[in-house]
This record gives sequence, C-alpha cells and structure tokens, in this order.
Amino acid sequence: MLTSIAAEKNINNTITKAMTLLLAIAGGISVANIYYNQPLLSEIAKTFHTTSSSAGLVATFTQLGYALGIFMFATLGDIKEKKKLILTLTGLVTVSLLGVATAQNLLWMNLASFAVGLTSVVPQIISPLAAQLASPKERGKVVGTVVSGLLIGILLSRTVSGFVGQVAGWRAMFVVAAILMFILGIIMYYKLPVTKSNTIDNFTYKELLKSVLTMPRKYPSLMLISISGALLFCAFSGFWTTMIFLLGNPPFSMQSDQAGLFGLLGVAGALGANIIGRLSETKIVKFIGVTCIGITLISYLIFGLFSMNILGMVIGVILLSLGVQGAQVFYQIKLFSLSDDERSRINTVFVVSNFIGAAAGSTLSAMAWNYYGWNGVCILGITAVLIALWINSRLKS
Repeated sequence: MLTSIAAEKNINNTITKAMTLLLAIAGGISVANIYYNQPLLSEIAKTFHTTSSSAGLVATFTQLGYALGIFMFATLGDIKEKKKLILTLTGLVTVSLLGVATAQNLLWMNLASFAVGLTSVVPQIISPLAAQLASPKERGKVVGTVVSGLLIGILLSRTVSGFVGQVAGWRAMFVVAAILMFILGIIMYYKLPVTKSNTIDNFTYKELLKSVLTMPRKYPSLMLISISGALLFCAFSGFWTTMIFLLGNPPFSMQSDQAGLFGLLGVAGALGANIIGRLSETKIVKFIGVTCIGITLISYLIFGLFSMNILGMVIGVILLSLGVQGAQVFYQIKLFSLSDDERSRINTVFVVSNFIGAAAGSTLSAMAWNYYGWNGVCILGITAVLIALWINSRLKS
C-alpha cells in the first residue's frame, strides 16, 4: 500500500532539481564504465602482447555487450519497478568491473568487458524514468539535463581513465570504477523514488522482447532516427577509439593521461546538449537535427585537414561532441513524445542501434587506422555522417 502511494506521488509531482541532478550524475557515472578502456587500449595491448587492432576489440566487446544489455534489461522498465531494476544492475556491473581488473589474458579481458557492457545499462533506464517523472511542460529541460550528465560521463571517463592509467596502471582504473558503482548503489537505494510502470502487469518478458521488434514498424520515425543515430555514434566512437593511436605518435607523442585530457574539451559539447533540450520546445525545432549533423561533419573535416595541429584537434573535438550529443538529445526528446506507455522499448531500439553503430565504429576505425592511417579514419567518419544527414532529411518535422 505504501509503495503504491509513493509511486502515485512521485509520478504526479513535478520532478525536483535535486532528483534531476541525481539522475544526471547516476547516468554519467554508470555510462562511463563502457568508455574507461578506450584511452587505455595501448597499455592493454602491451600487457597482453597484442596489436592495436586486437586491443580495439576490447572496446568492441564492451559496446556489443551494452547493446545486448539494453535489449535484455532496459526493456524491463516498461513492466518492472525501475528502482529495483537499477539497483540490481548496479550490483552486477560492480562485479563485472572487478572481473576486468583481474583479467589474465585477452580472452578473459574481452569476456569481462562484454559483461561490463551488458550490465552498464542503468542510464537507459534512468532516461525513461526522468521522462516519466517530469511533466510534459518540463520534459525537454529534464531529459536534456539527464542526457547532458550521461554525455559528460562519457567524455570525462576518458580523462579520468587516462590519468589513473598513467599513475597507477589500467587495472587500477577498473577497481576505482567498481568502488564508484558500489557507492552510487548505496545512494540510489536511499534516494531514488519508487515508480509504477504504465504497461499492463500481465505482459510477459517474452512478449515484451517481441514487442520491441515491432516498434520501428509501429513508429516509422523511430527507424529513421535509430539509423541516423547509429551512424553518428559510428563516427563518434571511431574517433575516440583511434584518437589515442594518433596522439601517441609524433608530432604529439602523448601519454594516456595527456590524451585523456581531450575528454574535457567535449564537456563543452555536453553542456550544449542541455540547450538543445530547451530549443526542442521552440519553433526552430525542425532545424536542430540537421544543424547538429552539420556540426559533426565540420568536425571531421577539421580532423582531416588539421590532424597535425593541436589547435585543429581541440576545435574538432569540441564540435564533434556538440554535434553528436546535441543530436542525441534532440532525437530522444522526439522519441519520448511518441508514447507514454512504451518509452523503455522505444528507447531500447534507439540506443541499441546507437551502440551497434558505436561497436562498428570502434572495429572499422581500428582497421582503417591499421591499413590507411588517420586519413582512413576520417574518410570513414565523413561517410557515416553524410549518410546520417541524408536519412535525417527524410524525417518529418
């Protein structure tokens, strides 16, 4: 009875700034788990005496695990109580992170990284939760803030892991990550509200997963947005996976902690994502998607033309983050308005597509680097962004 009353209360009330901030921080810390390995790939390759291409598979396995985890677990947000689901996954990812920290060979590393990705899907339960708690009037602002926190977590994860990896070794980073998740779990246990799902209670898990596959057909815009998002994440992940190889060579010759500082530059883009959330409620909404993709394209042109210039790389990173992250916020706000009862499943289709794109970007960019160098990485990114721009042009306002 008390749980039911609490759920009713939390759903009907306007979400507080403190709760919005907690959700943003929780999403950022959780999603960081799947990006810690990227600035550390060179060190991981040395530890296991393998090539940069083989080490790049660590990032690929993590992202594939994340995509599968979203399909398997994030969908449960439509039929299960979200707080309990979030806390369960937080405990599982803590154990998985310790598995990565103790890996003794590359196979172990890949399997443990896959488990980290599989259980790091807390942010994709938090985003629909934020949309559920917010009133329609403030949904754009709240979702923009939460997604900004998530994106800041993605970017700062590289800075933090680069620094910790340089000071204490790459294994220490995953021990620190496990501790952070344990602490976060305790905080969320006491602070997260209990919510009630909008979907019918007798909906089985099998029926739930089956219904996910029908979402793109039910909502045609979801298909276009998901493909466009996947291509943008392909370009985004491709850059961050191979950036460490570029900056580790002359003329930069940076260590992992120095290269990781580039993540700080992307925070400017993440903060801009909150502005996108507010603009999505204005009359210029139809121009936001194409503008964000255009900014992403410009960033890759800068990477290609000024790859040996530190200022060019700095400007490119800021624009890449602003473009991809702005598009992410814009797309999620549009998708959350499609249905109140199916947000978790709609979000599942979108985010699974994104991280399949990210996994493809990590793999293809590592291959492009091995065979064609940085120019190959830039051509791959530009191609992905141009196709995303064409697909976005078919999206109705």
